[in-house]
Amino acid sequence: MEGNYYPLLKWILAAPLAGFLLNGLLGKRLLGERAGGIAGSLAILVAFVFTALSFSDLLNLPPDHRLLRDTLYSWISAGTFAVDAAFRLDPLAAVMALIVTGVSFLIHVYSTGYMKGDAGYNRYFAYLNLFVFFMLALVLADNPLVMFVGWEGVGLCSYLLIGFWYEDPEKAAAGKKAFITNRVGDAGFLLGLMLLSALLASRGVFALDFASLEKHAPLLTSFTVLGMGAPTLICLLLFFGATGKSAQFPLYVWLPDAMAGPTPVSALIHAATMVTAGVYMLARLDFLYLLAPKALEVVMLTGCFTAFFAAVIGLLQKDIKKVLAYSTVSQLGYMFMAAGAGAFSASVFHLATHAFFKALLFLGAGSVIHGMSGEQDMFKMGGLRREMPFTFLLVAAGWLAIAGVPGLSGFYSKDLILEKVFEHGGPLVWAVGVLTAGLTAFYTTRLFVLTFLRERRAQKHAHESPLSMTLPMAALALLALAGGFLLKDRLFVFLDPAFVPAAGHSGEALKLMAVSVAAGIAGIAAAFLLTLPRPANFLKNTMSHLHAIVYAKFYVDEIYAFAVIKPLKTFSNRVLFHLVDAGLIDGLLVNGTARASYAAGRFLARAQNGRLDLYALVFAAGVALMLYWII
Repeated sequence: MEGNYYPLLKWILAAPLAGFLLNGLLGKRLLGERAGGIAGSLAILVAFVFTALSFSDLLNLPPDHRLLRDTLYSWISAGTFAVDAAFRLDPLAAVMALIVTGVSFLIHVYSTGYMKGDAGYNRYFAYLNLFVFFMLALVLADNPLVMFVGWEGVGLCSYLLIGFWYEDPEKAAAGKKAFITNRVGDAGFLLGLMLLSALLASRGVFALDFASLEKHAPLLTSFTVLGMGAPTLICLLLFFGATGKSAQFPLYVWLPDAMAGPTPVSALIHAATMVTAGVYMLARLDFLYLLAPKALEVVMLTGCFTAFFAAVIGLLQKDIKKVLAYSTVSQLGYMFMAAGAGAFSASVFHLATHAFFKALLFLGAGSVIHGMSGEQDMFKMGGLRREMPFTFLLVAAGWLAIAGVPGLSGFYSKDLILEKVFEHGGPLVWAVGVLTAGLTAFYTTRLFVLTFLRERRAQKHAHESPLSMTLPMAALALLALAGGFLLKDRLFVFLDPAFVPAAGHSGEALKLMAVSVAAGIAGIAAAFLLTLPRPANFLKNTMSHLHAIVYAKFYVDEIYAFAVIKPLKTFSNRVLFHLVDAGLIDGLLVNGTARASYAAGRFLARAQNGRLDLYALVFAAGVALMLYWII
């Protein structure tokens, strides 16, 4: 296979795995809180250093040969089918690995202060390290089977982290909801992967590494499955898996409830890492999606609807973390809009900038919650700019970045996505994207005003967070402010050697940019006008019915409970349990076999009466039957 052998890649994954083992095995008794936090953070720092070194070596290669591979062993070998446990570092994987390790390290440092004194401190860092290990396995995988191991691993760790405080039934239920919802999507991923493997095998292609898949993907165009082209069906199945991991409609419902976990978990999983796995998977398989334009259209329209739908719900949320959760769902929709328009590099660009400003906003929310002794209702906050000045300034950076203020990171990536969507999706999809940008500016400004600017209603006093929390936020704030400008041309040249930076924007592109900027400014202005003097009452008084529907999140969870969960429970109890489990399995197979054995034993026991003549007769009959059978 192509690519330079590079043994350093395995150590990128080994570092967080070692951190997991240290905290998981030695734990609270031997390591203690301080040593456990340091060990967990150092493990991710080591992974980041190894990633940076690998990135440097990758840059030294010619642009068309930037691929490093590290094969551990032959994982699956069955006849002509063979899969290696192997990792690869190319430009796309390098960008993702740097984001994962860099942002994760900052969140680990932040967690040393946020989780201080928690009874499960060492267990928390063990889970966090294990999550990073699986996320890196997903990102650095050389084939989709290794990717699927990482895919399932981050799903497991998200369950453990979301339900970290499992003593609380609500938090435990949130973890289960995330786990089960993701399993629904993962079924689609697995079906798509099996169909891809089976069709290529029928053409004599048994290698599943990404380089081989890209080389032989055109063979799939000769197949038709269920009345549609094979590439289209495979891409739709894989995308269904992505809707689970990346919280797109209809499988987005787990992510808002996932805010039950510790806030640093929200920053890690729901900003920079796991929720972007679906976007990364599409970018990794771009060669396959380019063969399926209808599937790309579905991706773009789903992302467009999800972005707008989640932004509308985010307008009226009271919980500071819930606002950011729906914002994450909406911003992921933007990434899928870009991918659906064929602009995979623009999608990855927004993935990177979103990791900076959304991780910052989540950590800022955590700082506020920490300073307010656990309070999350924004209507019980207000005036925190005086008591938490550093958090105020740092959250302001994240707010302005996500609102799309020109020159900041969110502006560059959002503007590029809208430009590409206008070119490939048409004016209607673009208009929805612009409207979503305005709504984003509105609800993030509303969050900022209610938390820091409006006069406080409650009497609870707040305090500034320690340096272990504010310093990681400061680093993310710098990236949120300058990251877009620094990456806007360099990232595209790195991801695509054939990319040539534009000398300037065309007249049409400048008009599109002006409209999106105007939408952002309008959203910010509207939020100040409606929130600062009279929070949340204007819409409630003028459109009470619409307010109630939006506040109830369009009753999607209730619809699922009535149309999906309740029928499944009824079917499980009445059919699967009573008929299949109790009737067939327990009644016929288990209990029936036991009764038959008991009856046979009782019958045979009657023959054991001690009469030698009867025993001799049975013996003779048996010998006669054997002779008859042989002869």
